[in-house]
Amino acid sequence: MKGELLLLTSVIFVLQVVGACPEKCRCHSSSSSVDCSQQGLAEIPSDLPPQTLTLHLQDNQIHQLPAFAFRSVPQLTSLNLCNNSLSNLAPGAFHGLQHLQVLNLTQNSLHSLESRLFHSLPHLRELDLSSNNISHLPISLGQRWENLTIFAVQQNQLQQLDRAFLESMPSVKLLFLKENLWKCNCHLLSLKLWLEKFIYKGGIMDSVICASPDTWKGKDLLKIPLELYQPCPFPLGSAHWAVPSPPESDSAGEPDHAEHELKPKPRPANLRHAMATVIITGVVCGIVCLMMLVATIYGCTYAAITAQYHGGPLAQTEDPTKTEGKELLDSSPA
Repeated sequence: MKGELLLLTSVIFVLQVVGACPEKCRCHSSSSSVDCSQQGLAEIPSDLPPQTLTLHLQDNQIHQLPAFAFRSVPQLTSLNLCNNSLSNLAPGAFHGLQHLQVLNLTQNSLHSLESRLFHSLPHLRELDLSSNNISHLPISLGQRWENLTIFAVQQNQLQQLDRAFLESMPSVKLLFLKENLWKCNCHLLSLKLWLEKFIYKGGIMDSVICASPDTWKGKDLLKIPLELYQPCPFPLGSAHWAVPSPPESDSAGEPDHAEHELKPKPRPANLRHAMATVIITGVVCGIVCLMMLVATIYGCTYAAITAQYHGGPLAQTEDPTKTEGKELLDSSPA
């Protein structure tokens, strides 16, 4: 009897632990989701149900994430940390989330990200870093994100983005990069070439609008002519673009310009434009000649009609004289 009572107590205890829900959260067992949003939380609840798949933590006051912050929810597939004033993410903050697919970190105070931060997220499909203060991203993630299809980093402080970082996302289909402080100099040449190839392959993106230098402020990076990048050293792997290297400086001791700012140059004459000009000129000349021919025909016709009109009365005035002459001849004595 005591054994049965002990077993029943153990089962009840286990059920309570499994079905437990944090005090300030709402748990939905049918969808395996937990909603802890807008609760003024300063840290991740430690007693989250281990079977949780979707976790809502947006609109709280969580300023940092320690390592193994989500060890209690290893099956998590969707995590929303939007609007939390997050400024510090430990390198192992997401360790153990092998099944995570959607991560929302928008509207926080992140300044930078380490490449190893996301090493424990092999199945991540969507990463949203919008509306932070991120000024730089890693040159490379160190490993490929084979499953990432959506990457958003708009409304940050980025001035440049390394091509290697994007190349570590071979499956990405949607890119959101607008409203950053893009500096459209030689450092963005590799990004420009990668984006052109990305769009050619069917990728979708918003835009990269230059914030500096003043020459290109407000211009779309992809609409800046490629020939204006001729003074720039081309990135490796782009040798098929035949662009001459810049001439060497006359003064050996003069330092190179670190920023390689682009200056607009006169664009070379376009063969299509020249042919169009010739064709238009020919058409105009043809129309003018045709009008002159019509005017000539009209003038000749008018002159002929006028001459015929004036010739009629003269003939009539001459007839009475001839008639009168005939009558005089007829009336003369035989």
